[in-house]
Amino acid sequence: MKASKAKLVSVDGVDASAVIAAARRAIVRPGRGGVSHWDASGIFQDLCVADAEAGAPSARTLLLLYAADLAFRLRWEIRPALAAGRTVVAAPYVDTAVAFGRAAGVPAGWLTNLFRFAPPPAERRFVTTTRGAESGDGFVGLACQQVHGLGRRARRRLIGGAAAHLRAEARRQARRSKR
Repeated sequence: MKASKAKLVSVDGVDASAVIAAARRAIVRPGRGGVSHWDASGIFQDLCVADAEAGAPSARTLLLLYAADLAFRLRWEIRPALAAGRTVVAAPYVDTAVAFGRAAGVPAGWLTNLFRFAPPPAERRFVTTTRGAESGDGFVGLACQQVHGLGRRARRRLIGGAAAHLRAEARRQARRSKR
């Protein structure tokens, strides 16, 4: 039996538990693949326990932290697993952060430059549910709770905007794959 090639699969969405469930389903051969979860570096855990004196971060600061965490994941989890012939499911990957950034009003060019270091996935999957996003789990939920000056209504709008961006990206991908 021929061994399958290693590949990077991204699973993006705003509902963390749904993203993780989809990531686990994306591993077709247990033992030959694994899931790379966001905050593998612990940056966001540290952010959550920071003193109030540290102040609330901006959306751009949170995106820079996400990029730093993704660079960590690529170096210590994703690239080594791919080199060993394994499939890696990144949950979430770049599209989730870009969706949050676009919903927060960050220019597309800035986001493109920020994540230029990340290799494109061989396969992209999107989770469109928003049910659990306000819980604060996952990048979008936590970012919406952390960003400076956001009330509950503004957090909901930001989550909805990120989800809408991801749905649009999923439609674009579906159209491209039909060609």
